Amino acid sequence: MHAMSPTEVFLLAMLLIFSAPYLLWRFARTDYWAPLVVVQIIGGILLGPGVLGALFPGYYALVFTPATIGSLNGIAWWAVMLFVWIAGIELDLGEAWRRRGETSVTAGFALFTPLIAGSAAALLMLRYPGWAGPSGARWQVVLGIGMACAVTALPILVLFLEKLDILRAPLGQRTLRYASLDDIAIWGVLALILLDWERVGRQAAFLVGFAVATWAVRRLMAAIAETDRWYVSLIWLALCGFAADWAGLHFMVGAFLSGAVLDGKLFDRARMDQFRHFVLIAIMPVFFLSTGLRTQFQVGGGAVFAAAALLLVASVGGKLLGVQIAGRLLKWGKGEAGVIGWLLQTKALIMIIFVNILLDKKIITNDAFTALLLMAIGSTMLTIPMVTPRLRALRRASGRVDA
Repeated sequence: MHAMSPTEVFLLAMLLIFSAPYLLWRFARTDYWAPLVVVQIIGGILLGPGVLGALFPGYYALVFTPATIGSLNGIAWWAVMLFVWIAGIELDLGEAWRRRGETSVTAGFALFTPLIAGSAAALLMLRYPGWAGPSGARWQVVLGIGMACAVTALPILVLFLEKLDILRAPLGQRTLRYASLDDIAIWGVLALILLDWERVGRQAAFLVGFAVATWAVRRLMAAIAETDRWYVSLIWLALCGFAADWAGLHFMVGAFLSGAVLDGKLFDRARMDQFRHFVLIAIMPVFFLSTGLRTQFQVGGGAVFAAAALLLVASVGGKLLGVQIAGRLLKWGKGEAGVIGWLLQTKALIMIIFVNILLDKKIITNDAFTALLLMAIGSTMLTIPMVTPRLRALRRASGRVDA
């Protein structure tokens, strides 16, 4: 029997990564309740040790060798850095500042209400063993799980707003403003959770150096042609990722900050949309697979699924309650809070990145990671089915998608 070379094994893994989720999405016609990005995440779980590895351990060991997993991880790291960098660029901090009153009230309630609910769920989970990692202090685990329940994934939200044809509408732009503050908050909380007292000096140096470098890079980007801006910004991305990781803040913090400080108006919007879709289609499935390779059910399927259900209730209920409170205070029109609240449920990508970091730092266990992953998938899958009829009713009532 022909022994496959490392190249052949790697390409076989890539064949599975790209073909299995796409064929399921296309032939099962899941787009309404499970868009391709969600199917890709589920596909990663099915190809991981929790399912494929359990059913066919020999085949799993043949394809997903340590060398193959190492190669896939390298692609996944760069892919997710690019995607989070794009999310940072798409933040319109200027518009959020001009509407800071409404934005801060809504974003505040949309963030803190599910954060409190998720933290309460985490405290309940910690009454039982198997959820806190060996390096996770109790406050880190509670805050990490609570924040995972509160976050909104801005990149996935953008894709869903495009699908619903409201990305450029006032309602869509409002929702993006609220979500943008969530994106800032999650990385701020991550920096707090990962604060390494032995590296305080490095972290302070990173923040000072980053502020100075940002001033220089912004001036440089405004002075060069757009074609050069793309390449220079990738150099800036790699530099920030390296510096943040060296400082002990994790490369994902640097990746997000490198995009957030750039002026999105310096990049052609159509080209940025095309680049985002290219990253999502061409290399992000590798990240979804590497995420699936981490899924375990060591506590027992029942415990993991029960925790996922608890977290889903806390996440969805907390977010909807927070947005409803904001809508009452700001006197929104009938139905607006329901649409915005469900749109802000999108969690799949950014939350998975966030909990991946918590898992890497051994703050949470594989079982907690799996429960959070299942919660993120469930929350994201609910978005389109729950928003579509509410958006249709809102349009009928007002005759337009109002701000």
